[in-house]
Order: sequence, then C-alpha cells, then structure tokens
Amino acid sequence: MKRNRLLFVGLIVFVAFIGLSGCAKREIKNVNSQGKNIICLGDSITFGYGADPGEDYPTALGKMVNLPVINAGIDGDTTVEALQRLEADVLAKEPFLVIVELSGNDFIKKFPKKQTIDNLKEIIQRIQAKGAMVALVDISAGMFLSEYRKLLSKVAREEGAMFIPSILGGIITNPSMKSDFLHPNAVGYKLVAQRIYQAIKPYLKQ
Repeated sequence: MKRNRLLFVGLIVFVAFIGLSGCAKREIKNVNSQGKNIICLGDSITFGYGADPGEDYPTALGKMVNLPVINAGIDGDTTVEALQRLEADVLAKEPFLVIVELSGNDFIKKFPKKQTIDNLKEIIQRIQAKGAMVALVDISAGMFLSEYRKLLSKVAREEGAMFIPSILGGIITNPSMKSDFLHPNAVGYKLVAQRIYQAIKPYLKQ
C-alpha cells in the first residue's frame, strides 16, 4: 500500500514538473525571426513623455541588447491610430521583435474593450505575418487597469505573443520615479526598460 502511494506521489510530481517545464517558456510565434530591428510601438509611455530626449525606455533598452531599437511611440496614440501607421512605422522596417504598448488611451477615450482587443489582435497578427515576434506590454499597476491586464494576457496567450505585465508597478506610486500621475521620469523609464529586457532576453539572438 505504501509503495503504491509513493508511486502515485512520484507520478504527480513528474506530471507537475512536465507541466511547469512546458509553461516556463511558452511557445512564441516566429522565434526564428530573421528581422533586423526591435521596434517599440506604443503611446506616450513608449514615446518617453515626461523625460528628456534620449531618456525614453526604447533608448535605454537599446543599450542592453545587440540589435537596433527603434522608438515608434507617439504621444496620445490609440490602437486605431497605431493600426493606421503600422505598415510605415513597423512592418516596413524589418522587424525582428515588436514590443506593443497600447490600450491606455483607448481606456481614457472610453473605447469599447472589444474594439481595443480586436485592434490589438489585428496588430499582432499582421506583425507575425511579417515574420516577427511580438511582446504585448501591460501598463496596469495594482487595481489600475487590472481588467485590461487580464484581457491583454489572454490575447497574448491566444496569439502566441510574449506578455509583459505591470511594467509601471511600483513606479506610478513612487514620486522619485515619475514625472506626473502616470508617466515615468528618466529613472522610471530605465526600470521599464530593464523589466522589458528581462522578459525578452530568452528570445534574443545571442
């Protein structure tokens, strides 16, 4: 009886290990991307609002990776506007990986959540069709935009994109790291870049 119990426990541990191994690095589409650039597509958080030129997170990220990093962030951008400029600002620039940080302005402008999610899916799918990987960034912090965190996580999982949660966590509650109620300052953007780097590091070319 004891031997059977040990075998059963051993089987449970083995199955759990296999399950965790499979979750450790989810299957991401286009891991063999042949693109040449990391492109940061987003709104004011990507643009670097609240910091001086060159203190934005894409610039900081560019110092951590061995690929060129292009800042394609526009202050105030929504998912609708990002879709309109996707070809010129992203797809035409040989993307290896596109870091998508959008939805905050959709929330502010009270876009229907379904519209935001549908737009994000189209953005991701068009990027992936170009052969590039996608990392979907979430700017929620605590209860702030927590519903979007869940929606974005689901989109990333369904579309085979990386998901980088809560990049502003601990920043928008720390006056020394932000320039206003929402936007980081130079110190905050460096931390954002470090968090994004840690998430994308396993997928970068060595």
